[in-house]
Amino acid sequence: MTQPSTVDQLIARSNRLGADPRNTNYAGGNTSAKGTATDPVTSEPVDLMWVKGSGGDLGTLTPAGLAVLRLDRLRSLVDVYPGVEREDEMVAASDYCLHGKGGAAPSIDTAMHGLVDRAHVDHLHPDSGIALATSADGEQLTAECFGDRVVWVPWRRPGFQLGLDIAAIARTNPQAIGCVLGGHGITAWGATSDECEANSLEIIRAAEAFIAQRGRPDPFGAVVVQALAADERRARAAALAPVLRGLASTDRPQVGHFTDADVVLDFISRAEHPRLAALGTSCPDHFLRTKVRPMVLDLPPTALLADVIARLKELHAAYRDDYAAYYQKYATAESPAMRGADPAIVLVPGVGMFSFGANKQTARVAGEFYVNAINVMHGAEAISTYAPIDESEKFRIEYWALEEAKLARMPKPKVLATRVALVTGGGSGIGRAIAHRLAAEGACVVVADRDASAAASVAAELGSADVAVAVTVDVTDEAGIAASFAAAALSFGGVDLVVNNAGLSISKPLLETSAADWDVQHDVMARGSFLVAREAARVMQAQGMGGDIVYIASKNSVFAGPNNVAYGAAKADQAHQVRLLAAELGELGIRVNGVNPDGVVRGSGIFAGGWGAQRAAVYGVAEEDLGAFYAQRTLLKREVLPEHVADAVFALTGGDLSQTTGLHIPVDAGVAAAFLR
Repeated sequence: MTQPSTVDQLIARSNRLGADPRNTNYAGGNTSAKGTATDPVTSEPVDLMWVKGSGGDLGTLTPAGLAVLRLDRLRSLVDVYPGVEREDEMVAASDYCLHGKGGAAPSIDTAMHGLVDRAHVDHLHPDSGIALATSADGEQLTAECFGDRVVWVPWRRPGFQLGLDIAAIARTNPQAIGCVLGGHGITAWGATSDECEANSLEIIRAAEAFIAQRGRPDPFGAVVVQALAADERRARAAALAPVLRGLASTDRPQVGHFTDADVVLDFISRAEHPRLAALGTSCPDHFLRTKVRPMVLDLPPTALLADVIARLKELHAAYRDDYAAYYQKYATAESPAMRGADPAIVLVPGVGMFSFGANKQTARVAGEFYVNAINVMHGAEAISTYAPIDESEKFRIEYWALEEAKLARMPKPKVLATRVALVTGGGSGIGRAIAHRLAAEGACVVVADRDASAAASVAAELGSADVAVAVTVDVTDEAGIAASFAAAALSFGGVDLVVNNAGLSISKPLLETSAADWDVQHDVMARGSFLVAREAARVMQAQGMGGDIVYIASKNSVFAGPNNVAYGAAKADQAHQVRLLAAELGELGIRVNGVNPDGVVRGSGIFAGGWGAQRAAVYGVAEEDLGAFYAQRTLLKREVLPEHVADAVFALTGGDLSQTTGLHIPVDAGVAAAFLR
C-alpha cells in the first residue's frame, strides 16, 4: 500500500485539527511539514517546507492553500535578520525562499515553522490553551499543568523573532513537545505528522482537564440578568438588529449576525461581564475580527424598546469616541489610517450577541471568535485572573503594516456586497432569476415564497446560509410579512433591497371575471405589494441606510390588453404605488422603481400555472408557441426571459442609477403601445 505523501499527511492532519473548534478557531493557526522533493531544474533532492499560507483555514485547507519554501534559504535568513525593530522586512524576504510557481502567500508565522528543528509543527489557538496563556500567572500554571513537557514563552508579537525564540526553546528543551505562547496560543511539534498531531491534542486536552479540575465554579459571578424567553428574546433581537446594523454601518455598510447561544446568554447574564468585556480579547486572531472590545448595553432586557434604542445610540457615540482616542493614543506617523470606529460586537444582556462584518461570513465568524473569547475568559477566570495583552500591543497588531498588506490582497468586493435583498415570489420563474442575479452580484438574499419547498430549493441553489435563507410567506398575510422581515433581520441584520415580485394572473373577459378573481389578484399584487413595501420601509427607516424597493409590474400596467381587466388593473395599482412611494420615501434615501416585463413565458410560474394556456387561447396559438408569438409582435422580435427581468433589477440597484427613483423600465423587447408617456 502506498504511503501518503508529506503533503497528503499535512492536509489530513490540518483538516482533522481544524474540524474541531476546541482545537482552533476558523482561519486560525497554521501547520507545516518538512520533507524532500526533487528540484525540477537540477533533478537533485531539495529540502522543502509546506506551511499553511496567509488567510487560509485549517478545516478546509487544500494543497493550493500551502506556501512551499526551500528550507535552506529560509534558514539562511537568520544570517541577514536585522533585529526585532526591523523584523517586518523578513516577511517580504520569505518570498525569495519560495519554491516553484503558485501556492499561497507565506504568513507571518512562517519563520516559527521553518526555524523549529522538527519535521512537523502545529501552531493553534485552542480556547483552553489561550486560557492558560492569558492567565495572570500563566507561566506558573503552565508548569503545574504540564511539568517540563510544555514550555512557557512570554508574549511576543508574531514574527521572525518569535520564530527564533521558539526554535531556541525546542533546541534547549529536547523533552518538550511544545509551548504555550503568552497571550496568544500554543505550538507543538513532532518527528512525524501523527506524533505532532498527538502532541497538539495532548496539550489541548491536558489544559482542558486542568481547568476543569482546578477551576472554581461560576468564574463569571452570580446571575444578575435573566434572559428573556426564547420567543421574546428573538422578537427583541429582530427589532434591534436593523437599528444596530445602521449604527455599525456608520463608517461603511455592514452585514449582521445574531446568536443567542447558551454560552453567550450565560456570559452576559452574570455580574462580571461588564468588567471582562471592557478588558477586551487577547489572541490576535480574536481582536482582529472583534475589535479590542465589544459594545455592551447596560439596560435590562425588560426596558422599553424606545429607551433601549435611545441608549444604544448614546453608547455607540461613546464607543466611537473611545475608539478614536485609542487610535490617536497609539498611532504613529507610519500607522495606516483608522479603518472605522464602529463596534464589531454588540452584547445585549438577556437577548444575545450581534456581530458585524463586510459580509455574512465575516460577521458570523466575528461572533464565533467572541464566543472563543468568552471561553478563554471563563477558563482564565476559573483558574486565575484574566489578563490579556496590553492595548498598545493590540494596536500594534491591529494596525500592523503587514495586516494592512493582508487586507490589500483581498479581492475587491462585488457590487452588491453588504446589501441584503428580500425577493417575494422567489421560489420560481422571474423571482428565482432575480434571486440568482442578486446573489451573483454579492447580495445576501432572503428567498420569500408561499411554497416553502420552492423557496428552500432556490436558497440552496444560491449557496450556504451565509448567502441565502428561505422564508415561507403569503404576501396577503400582514403577520407573515412581518415575520419574514424579522427572519431577515436575524439572519443578516436587516433588509435594504426589496423586490415585490409575487404575483398570479387569471385571464378572463369582463363578464366572466368574478369578484373572487378580482379580489385574489388585487390581494396578492396590489395589497401584497403595499404590505411588503410598508414593512420594508419600517426596517429601512430603522437602519437609516436608505434602500431600494423594486416592483415587478407589467406591460399590462399601461397597455389595455384583451380579457385582462383584473390583472391589468392590479398591475396599474402596483405601477402607481411606485410613483407614490418614490415621492414619499425619497427623504429617507429609499428609492422606489419598477420593471414592466411582458411575454415572459419560459420559466415563468404564472404562465405554467394556467395563464399561458389562457393567453394562448385568447390569441389562438398553441401554448408551446406562445413565447415565439409574443416575440414576433415586438419591435426587436426577441423573446423575453426571466434573466432579462433580473438584469433590469440589477441595473436599478447596482449603483449606476443611484440618482434614479420613480422610474419604470420596460423589459418587453419593444411594445410600442406600452411606451411610457
